[in-house]
This record gives sequence, structure tokens and C-alpha cells, in this order.
Amino acid sequence: MDGLKLRSVGRTDLQLSALGLGCWQFSNGRGLIGGYWSSIAERGVREIVETTLAGGINWFDTAEIYGRGGSERALAHALSTLDVASDNVVIATKWWPLGRRAASIAQTFPERVSCLSPYPITLHQIHQPFSLASIPSQMKEMARLHEQGLIRAVGVSNFSAAQMRAAHKALAGYGIPLASNQVKYSLLDRRIERNGVLDTAHDLGISIIAYSPLEQGILTGAFHRDAERLKVLRGARKLQVTAKRIETSRPLIDRLETFAKKYEATASQIALHALVTLHGELVFAIPGASNVRQAQENAGALHISLTEEERSEIQELSLRVVANG
Repeated sequence: MDGLKLRSVGRTDLQLSALGLGCWQFSNGRGLIGGYWSSIAERGVREIVETTLAGGINWFDTAEIYGRGGSERALAHALSTLDVASDNVVIATKWWPLGRRAASIAQTFPERVSCLSPYPITLHQIHQPFSLASIPSQMKEMARLHEQGLIRAVGVSNFSAAQMRAAHKALAGYGIPLASNQVKYSLLDRRIERNGVLDTAHDLGISIIAYSPLEQGILTGAFHRDAERLKVLRGARKLQVTAKRIETSRPLIDRLETFAKKYEATASQIALHALVTLHGELVFAIPGASNVRQAQENAGALHISLTEEERSEIQELSLRVVANG
């Protein structure tokens, strides 16, 4: 096939590419969360966005907490500079709940609109299950935005199986489906398959949006090819990308590299494609990109066609590596 087709998000009418672009790295180095990444120049952001769209990806995921709105503004500015029509792109963003009550969702929404103008917020998500308010109260506020036509879909992020069910039940009272749960998921992190999140998504028709789908770069194979890269890591990433994890994941990376040669692709492209096809059309993924090459690689993952046997082999190796890790 010539690329993965657009797929529905949960039980909504949204049609998105299997991959979106995660935009945390557009935070311009601002804030406690945004400071995780170095600043990317305006031209660099524009080129990444342009390359992403040209490759067949039609949506972008950002958040209020990413640079205190800096990521949202950078994304909107890049799209505007490229003269992208608002109906040709989908934006997902997230409300930061820590220390806030549900009323903050409506109170902060105008700022989200301002940061992303002239692009509408299509999918609005609760970023973490840490609000001072109950899940039903948060869903009530999200439902109001939906009923006013200000958003088209409601999602959550980092919610447990029980929290997903609570959100789904609350929204159902307003006749609105819970579209998605954004969680950490990759070929090297399969916790959602054991803690009930994936099963709940299946049962309720809720899409999974996988963040960190390349496991902080481990699944690119770059650290396996050059161990010296480990020495320049900093911050939280240094704690996640360790020599032990590089060694235990080597059998999987070696196989990804073999398939990459066969398809004239990269290990990261094989890993991304395998992830978003493991469970039919249930899983989306939002890899980031800090340069044009990474944006090209992300989009290229949409245009690979692994066989069932190859997917099964990757699946088995992935499970074995995770069990041994």
C-alpha cells in the first residue's frame, strides 16, 4: 500500500494520520517543562512543520505547559507563515491541571485560542490526572466547550484505566465520546498492555496516542551505533537512556536495522510503523522532531508496508526485550 490511510480518532468524526507531530520541542526553552529542550530558531520550526505536512502528517500535538504557550505560538506562527489553511490541519492541545479546579479549563481556554490563532483547537485534552477537581467536573467543562462548538473532540492524557472509564462515563452523559488517552507507549515500554489501559481503550472505543514512541531516541539505533552519544545526554533523558537499556535492547534494534535496509528506511521508521499497526487502527503516535531530517523520517514511517510475518517478529522480539529489561 502507498502509505497508511487516515483513521478515526475514537468514536469521533476526526480523521487523522496515524502519526502526528509532538511539539514539546517548540517550547523555546521556556519554563520548567519547556526547558527540557533547547531553543529551535523560528526558521527551523517552520521547516520542520513544512516537512511534516509535506510528508502526509495532518496534525500537531502541543500543550499549554510547553513553554507557557510558547509551543502553541511557535506552531501557529509557522503554519501562518506557510499559509496553511485552517481546514487543512488539525491541532490538539492540552490543559495543565496541577493545582487547578475545573473552572480553569474555561478560564484559560481564551488564552489557548489566542496562542493558536487563527487555527482552531480540534482536540482538547486534560494533560494529567492531577486536578483539584473530580473527573466528572472536568468533563462537564470540556463538554461545555464541545457544545459551544469551540472544540470538536475531548481527550485525556496519562489517565489510568479507571480514570478513563470515569471520563468516558461522564462525557457519555452529554452524548460526547471520549476520543483519546495520550500515554507513554513504545516497543520498549508496554506497560499499558498490562495495567488495563489498552484493554479499556479497546472496550470503550478510545484511541491511544503514544508519546515518546521512540523511547527518547533508543529505538533510532543511534546510541547502539555510537555509544559516545550517551556522554552528552543531560537532565531526565540521561536517567532514561542508559548503557544497560542500550545493551538489553540491542537484539530488537538489530532486527529493526535489518528491516530498515530491506525497505530503504531507518530503524526509527520501522519502529514507528510497527507501533501504530500493532493493534489495528487503535494506536496513534506523536514523535517529535528537532530538525528537518527527523521530520522527514517521521513522515516516512507512514509509507512503509511491513508484512504480517515481519510485524509478528518485531512484536515477539519487543516483548522478549521488555521482559528481559
